[in-house]
Amino acid sequence: MAVPRNRSSNARKNAKRGHHAKAPINTTPCPNCGSPRLFHRICSACGQYKGKQIFKQAEPE
Repeated sequence: MAVPRNRSSNARKNAKRGHHAKAPINTTPCPNCGSPRLFHRICSACGQYKGKQIFKQAEPE
């Protein structure tokens, strides 16, 4: 089992974690309605995907 030879300082430990930050969610505008949607997903606003109507949005009462 590998054992570290010397203890690494907090600065070195935290410097290794510089790339571990969470990235923002990438979205693209819907070609039909323009609202932001995830890639390769149905638009939650208009219900279309690749120019086809997948589901109809419920009408507000």
